[in-house]
Amino acid sequence: MESRSAAFVLFQRDDCHLCERALDVLAAARLPTFDSVFIDDDAGLEAAYGHRVPVLRRSDGVELDWPFDRDAVAGLAAA
Repeated sequence: MESRSAAFVLFQRDDCHLCERALDVLAAARLPTFDSVFIDDDAGLEAAYGHRVPVLRRSDGVELDWPFDRDAVAGLAAA
Protein backbone atom coordinates (compact mmCIF):
# COMPACT_ATOMS: atom_id res chain seq x y z
CA MET A 1 0.00 0.00 0.00
CA GLU A 2 1.40 3.39 -0.91
CA SER A 3 1.86 6.16 1.60
CA ARG A 4 -0.07 9.39 1.22
CA SER A 5 2.86 11.39 2.63
CA ALA A 6 5.14 11.26 -0.42
CA ALA A 7 4.56 13.50 -3.43
CA PHE A 8 5.80 10.76 -5.79
CA VAL A 9 5.53 7.01 -6.21
CA LEU A 10 7.93 4.88 -8.22
CA PHE A 11 6.25 1.73 -9.50
CA GLN A 12 8.84 -0.98 -10.00
CA ARG A 13 9.62 -4.70 -9.94
CA ASP A 14 12.01 -6.85 -7.97
CA ASP A 15 15.27 -7.57 -9.80
CA CYS A 16 14.63 -4.94 -12.49
CA HIS A 17 17.75 -3.37 -14.01
CA LEU A 18 15.71 -0.51 -15.50
CA CYS A 19 14.27 0.18 -12.05
CA GLU A 20 17.80 0.40 -10.66
CA ARG A 21 18.66 2.91 -13.39
CA ALA A 22 15.50 4.87 -12.57
CA LEU A 23 16.57 5.09 -8.92
CA ASP A 24 19.90 6.53 -10.06
CA VAL A 25 18.04 9.13 -12.16
CA LEU A 26 15.82 10.09 -9.21
CA ALA A 27 18.91 10.54 -7.05
CA ALA A 28 20.60 12.67 -9.72
CA ALA A 29 17.45 14.81 -9.97
CA ARG A 30 17.42 15.18 -6.17
CA LEU A 31 13.78 14.19 -6.09
CA PRO A 32 12.23 14.74 -2.68
CA THR A 33 11.02 11.73 -0.75
CA PHE A 34 9.13 9.17 -2.81
CA ASP A 35 7.49 5.84 -2.14
CA SER A 36 8.48 2.66 -3.93
CA VAL A 37 5.67 0.31 -4.88
CA PHE A 38 6.59 -3.14 -6.15
CA ILE A 39 3.98 -4.44 -8.57
CA ASP A 40 5.04 -8.10 -8.65
CA ASP A 41 2.43 -9.51 -6.26
CA ASP A 42 -0.52 -7.28 -7.13
CA ALA A 43 -2.65 -8.31 -10.11
CA GLY A 44 -4.18 -4.85 -10.51
CA LEU A 45 -0.83 -3.07 -10.49
CA GLU A 46 0.63 -5.73 -12.75
CA ALA A 47 -2.16 -5.11 -15.26
CA ALA A 48 -1.69 -1.34 -15.12
CA TYR A 49 2.11 -1.14 -15.02
CA GLY A 50 3.46 -4.55 -16.05
CA HIS A 51 5.04 -3.51 -19.35
CA ARG A 52 5.66 0.10 -18.34
CA VAL A 53 7.82 -0.10 -15.21
CA PRO A 54 9.54 1.83 -13.96
CA VAL A 55 6.89 4.53 -13.80
CA LEU A 56 7.09 7.66 -11.67
CA ARG A 57 3.71 9.04 -10.59
CA ARG A 58 3.13 12.42 -9.01
CA SER A 59 0.47 12.74 -6.29
CA ASP A 60 -1.95 14.37 -8.77
CA GLY A 61 -1.80 11.27 -11.00
CA VAL A 62 0.57 12.60 -13.69
CA GLU A 63 2.88 9.77 -14.73
CA LEU A 64 6.30 9.65 -16.30
CA ASP A 65 7.10 6.39 -18.10
CA TRP A 66 10.59 5.03 -18.57
CA PRO A 67 12.85 6.08 -20.12
CA PHE A 68 13.10 9.35 -18.24
CA ASP A 69 16.09 11.48 -17.41
CA ARG A 70 17.09 13.93 -14.73
CA ASP A 71 15.60 16.89 -16.61
CA ALA A 72 12.25 15.16 -17.11
CA VAL A 73 12.07 14.28 -13.41
CA ALA A 74 13.04 17.83 -12.41
CA GLY A 75 10.34 19.19 -14.72
CA LEU A 76 7.73 16.89 -13.22
CA ALA A 77 8.78 17.92 -9.71
CA ALA A 78 8.70 21.63 -10.55
CA ALA A 79 5.28 21.60 -12.23
